Amino acid sequence: MEYLNTIWFILIAVLFIGYFFLEGFDYGVGMLVPFLGKDDTERRVIINSVGTFWDGNEVWLLTAGGAMFAAFPNWYATLFSGFYLALILMLVGLIVRGVAFEFRSKDDNPKWRNFWDWALAVGSFIPALLWGVAFTNIWMGVPIDENMHYVGGFFNLLNPFALIGGLGTLTIFLLHGALFLSIKTEGEIEHRARALAAKLWIPTFIIYILFIVVGYLKTNLFFKFGVNPGIIPIFTVLSLISTYFFIKNGKMGWAFILNGLTIVLTTVTIFMSMYPNVMPSSLNPEWSLTIYNASSSPYTLKIMSIVALIFVPIVLAYQAWTYYIFRKRVSTKSKLTY
Repeated sequence: MEYLNTIWFILIAVLFIGYFFLEGFDYGVGMLVPFLGKDDTERRVIINSVGTFWDGNEVWLLTAGGAMFAAFPNWYATLFSGFYLALILMLVGLIVRGVAFEFRSKDDNPKWRNFWDWALAVGSFIPALLWGVAFTNIWMGVPIDENMHYVGGFFNLLNPFALIGGLGTLTIFLLHGALFLSIKTEGEIEHRARALAAKLWIPTFIIYILFIVVGYLKTNLFFKFGVNPGIIPIFTVLSLISTYFFIKNGKMGWAFILNGLTIVLTTVTIFMSMYPNVMPSSLNPEWSLTIYNASSSPYTLKIMSIVALIFVPIVLAYQAWTYYIFRKRVSTKSKLTY
């Protein structure tokens, strides 16, 4: 039954891929609310563009965390104990963000609404940055001893490579959000989002290339794949370059898809280069957590596989139906809920 370890590693990777693709534009839109919206109505339009999706998108994170806890409990325990402070900060950001969505329109007072607009932006900024920091550290390796305990401190996580990774997720999510607004809104907001997307692509590309170069120096990417990393990493860069081509030609739907593909392929590359490790040890490779020493029993994985086979297609179908139903653009003439 050892193949189930690999299947659940892949499934967790898929769940994080879905989360970063979908919640990525949520974070981007949230961060852009105070800057692209020039008045209260425009800000409401921007918020309502993701108002029907944001909470459903976060289910991907809950499912990924639950799958990690059930399939690889040692990975979950080491990650959440070692990254405790960083994850608490991320949780605070997510809570503030969720409250901002719900509280913002409960009072017509401009100061009240302006406060929650900035709370939404900050609550989106924190996880957008910290997810890059967290995954870069996991990819690079962190100090884990022979007992699977994280023995570093909070500031071990704030190393230069991890901060580059954090800036990478921050900028690409901002770009993702701007592209989403360009295909989901109408009028002045759409035009501003198009112009901003073209500007955001440049720093995103620079940070992305820097992340790749440092990644070759700081991780096992070179030793695992050599000079030629393979078709997936190459297509990752090509998809980001193609995003700019479609932005300049006004094909924002294709630009959004290709930017999302960049997020997807980047996550695939990280998980692919880590396998079979789930959390490499920077102290001793033999102390790394793998899909074998961090996993649950074969019986647990078997039961989980049966449950996932039944319910995952149902969840995917429901979410696809939701996006189809709310596919129309939002404008100042729309009925605004948030």
